[in-house]
Amino acid sequence: MEFTPPFEQGILIKRYKRFLTDIRLEDGSEVTIHCPNTGSMRNCLFEGKKVWFSISDNPKRKYSRTWEQAESDCGDIIGINTGRANQLAEDAIKSGVITELQGYDLLKREVKYGSENSRIDILLTDNAPHNEPKPHCYIEVKSCTLLEDGQGYFPDAVTTRGQKHLRELMEMVSMGHRAVLLFVVQHTGIKSVMAAKHIDPDYAELLTQAHQAGVEILAYNTEMSPNQASLLKSCPVKL
Repeated sequence: MEFTPPFEQGILIKRYKRFLTDIRLEDGSEVTIHCPNTGSMRNCLFEGKKVWFSISDNPKRKYSRTWEQAESDCGDIIGINTGRANQLAEDAIKSGVITELQGYDLLKREVKYGSENSRIDILLTDNAPHNEPKPHCYIEVKSCTLLEDGQGYFPDAVTTRGQKHLRELMEMVSMGHRAVLLFVVQHTGIKSVMAAKHIDPDYAELLTQAHQAGVEILAYNTEMSPNQASLLKSCPVKL
């Protein structure tokens, strides 16, 4: 994923009201930018450290700048914009980086599915004629950015929505389809991922149940810079 133009740089002052962040620009002026991350951003807020942001030319936007990346105290880069995760996943599937998800003809985004009225992030289907049609592949994408004591975790807050998605994926498996939970790791310091049982024990239990039911759990690290981002390689998931 190429960023054109490249992201610009500032210094984090503070994030507040979930969607707002104050930063200091390189010329010393202070501005408010949009924060596209609705989560807790636990261990992602490093005041006084570098941030990178994109600029929109849409005149209807109140805040033209969007927070994209952040630097941690250890110098790691964190992808703040969770909306980038789905595109990163799509690009990696199409380019063959995610080897486990190859061999399908069509890729669709945001398709309605499941008994709890969800939308799957990515649906892979095979339209080639077969005596036995290939099962559809339902992929739920999650952005993982929480690093604690050297371990990557998901989620960073209680997520009833995430719990629903796990139930939906298990339902797809019961119907004979493939179901995949894909963690897009947008933190260069994270080397492995596991469920944050200390934050959301219900999600951790459901993740174990989903794995036992046949839901595939994958994680891929993201290579990031102000110019581009892409999924790089598989990351271990501790179940």
